[in-house]
Amino acid sequence: MKTILGWHQHISRFDGALTAWGGSLMSLALRWYVGWQFFKAGLVKVGDWSATLALFHDEYKVPLLPPDLAAYAGAAGELALPVLLCVGLVSRPAALALFLVNAMAVISYPQLLTFECPAAINDHFYWGAMLLVLVAYGPGKLSLDAWLAGRRAA
Repeated sequence: MKTILGWHQHISRFDGALTAWGGSLMSLALRWYVGWQFFKAGLVKVGDWSATLALFHDEYKVPLLPPDLAAYAGAAGELALPVLLCVGLVSRPAALALFLVNAMAVISYPQLLTFECPAAINDHFYWGAMLLVLVAYGPGKLSLDAWLAGRRAA
């Protein structure tokens, strides 16, 4: 019985360390993966600005915003928010804002729901789920948010 309790203590310590650092590594991977997807989209937008403006005027139907303002806001959000997310600075608000950018993309381009290949809409669902995980659980220990919190506590 003592042996079993001893093993349990060792496993519990290992499990605690794995949860703390494993969760932080998973959070870091999520932040970098999702951030990179949105950052690439922002680069495409600014890479051919006239095509971006044409898409926002003709294809995307962003509610409540004029097409030019929607294009600027979308590009700015897709370039700035992923940087914040990747370094882990104001991570939860950045993840929530990217979730809203993602939702607006789906709402503004309803053709995503009609494509023969479901990968287009599935990507948006996966990114949204990952962003909500980051909003709920935070950026983990491998972030500027955690480093700043540690400095504040010291």
